[in-house]
Amino acid sequence: MTVCNDAPPYVIEIGALRPAVTRAARLFAETVLVPTGLLYLLLHVAGLVPALAAVLGWCALTVTIRWIAGRHLPGTLLVCVGSLVARATVALALSSALVYLVQPVIGSLFMAALFLGSALLGRPITMRLARDFVALPVHLLQHRGLQRVFTQTAALWGLGRLVDAGMSMVFLHMGVDAALLSRGLLSGVLTALMVVVCAAWGIRCLRRMPDVTFRFGLARG
Repeated sequence: MTVCNDAPPYVIEIGALRPAVTRAARLFAETVLVPTGLLYLLLHVAGLVPALAAVLGWCALTVTIRWIAGRHLPGTLLVCVGSLVARATVALALSSALVYLVQPVIGSLFMAALFLGSALLGRPITMRLARDFVALPVHLLQHRGLQRVFTQTAALWGLGRLVDAGMSMVFLHMGVDAALLSRGLLSGVLTALMVVVCAAWGIRCLRRMPDVTFRFGLARG
């Protein structure tokens, strides 16, 4: 996603969506679907220790294969894998699957507080995160309308994290299997939904700004 200054007013252009969606789907499979599937299967077949060991092994395998192949290691992947390793290690040390499932709830609450707090303070964290993915010039970041959009999306994302934490707690009360279903499938669906909601809201707001033009670019060969 880039900002073109070749024609006034501001023109924000986003490139091909398919590669981004493909990368997101692969990341979801590598850090959510496969680890949860391994944990669920081995927890019933072999026990807690082999199940958590399999999660750790999968994390190591995912990073190692990319590293050996000389492929780019996305920061998002490293963060997700690091989180999985930390969760599995703590759960393994305490010999508790429940600990493995409670940690994401705490993480969701922390993220909710972070995003909602930044929105309330008028310094949305989404603005800083956007600069990791979008080449926005400094003068455009001072645009009041754009700042308002970042604040609103930060609030939306924070509310989504609160919903995720509440949903996870409900399923935790229903048992470990239900909690695994929630973390492995429903939380992922909720996250994808919130990404769509935040993106749609941002696009809608940008399109209504008279001095900002938003358009989709063509994929480059």
